[in-house]
Amino acid sequence: MHDHDSNLRHTFSGRKIDPPTVFPNMTVPDLIKFYGSTGYNARRLAEAAEILQDMINTKSTICMTLAGAMTPIGMGMAISEMIEAGFIDWIVATGANVYHDLHFAYGLPVKQGHFDVDDDVLYAKQIVRIYDVYIKELETLQAQDLLVQKDIQERSSEIPPNASTADIAYILGKAAKENAKYPEKSFLVKAYEHKVPVYMPAIGDSSIGLNMLPLLFEGRGIFPNTILDVAESAAILWKSKKSGGLELGGGVPKNFFQQTGPALYQILKIKEGGQDYLIQLTDARPDTGGLSGATLQEGKSWGKIKTSHRGNVIVYGDSSVYFPLLCSYVLSVCKPRKQKEIYAKKDRWVDEMKKIYFANKNTSKNNYKENKL
Repeated sequence: MHDHDSNLRHTFSGRKIDPPTVFPNMTVPDLIKFYGSTGYNARRLAEAAEILQDMINTKSTICMTLAGAMTPIGMGMAISEMIEAGFIDWIVATGANVYHDLHFAYGLPVKQGHFDVDDDVLYAKQIVRIYDVYIKELETLQAQDLLVQKDIQERSSEIPPNASTADIAYILGKAAKENAKYPEKSFLVKAYEHKVPVYMPAIGDSSIGLNMLPLLFEGRGIFPNTILDVAESAAILWKSKKSGGLELGGGVPKNFFQQTGPALYQILKIKEGGQDYLIQLTDARPDTGGLSGATLQEGKSWGKIKTSHRGNVIVYGDSSVYFPLLCSYVLSVCKPRKQKEIYAKKDRWVDEMKKIYFANKNTSKNNYKENKL
């Protein structure tokens, strides 16, 4: 690992830049080594690869956050490979990424399109566009809607009455595993198989949430408690000796994952520190004050990360370019890990955390009474 001590940063002691060379048939590890010999975002990407490798080798609990439309362009299989290798232990995603991931499991049409088009014409042809990706309104979206509604309604007995969004995702992954034509093409199915919880804290801001509207009106189905998401995610950090995250984009998934530190320290007052490692791939700027672009170092002031001086890096650019390179790198240089199967443990962890919270609260009350006396 590079030494990020703030004193060393202000000395002329860095690695000498000796122009590297490219050569035919470079492997991804070769390319990452090349990047590490240079500067700018190439060097940042190499640093991210180092940090991710260290996360894996130190048996850290690793969260992947998923913002932006990554699954419609086919990134789900890359996520699946990381889950299969034991390199992703839990996921925080937009509901949209879960919803679009399921298209591929069920064989619903998604095609490459064009970005420079007349969207009025596309609308008339019932083609929905995500930049240069085309999705069919009836054959894909509305067909998927019926499947989501059917799965949540018919499997409501398998969902806890007080459910987190991870419980909803687990059922959708299970249904796709059992019924979809191509379950191997879905990261949600892979997460179900290895008991990797997938949280959708902004579930109402997605087609998964939209599909719960008819169920709500008709009194069918189970509806998630997103505050339970907060409790479960905090419990994961509480139970982790070392913890870190790979953030694709920003948005709600980024902050939801990072707020586990303040949840434990500021609110529950049972653990201090936050995450040991943070990697973010983003094109957002920090100077506008938005969370998506907020530097990872800034998170130290909130208790989201243990130190601002090491173990964190932002790579500026497109996740669709950088993420596959990081995946290929760690799959090349790291040994597979045994899956932590957090989904099977999360409820017990929350119950344990709840008992400690009340024990601490009662102790504080008694101390307050003694001081008053």
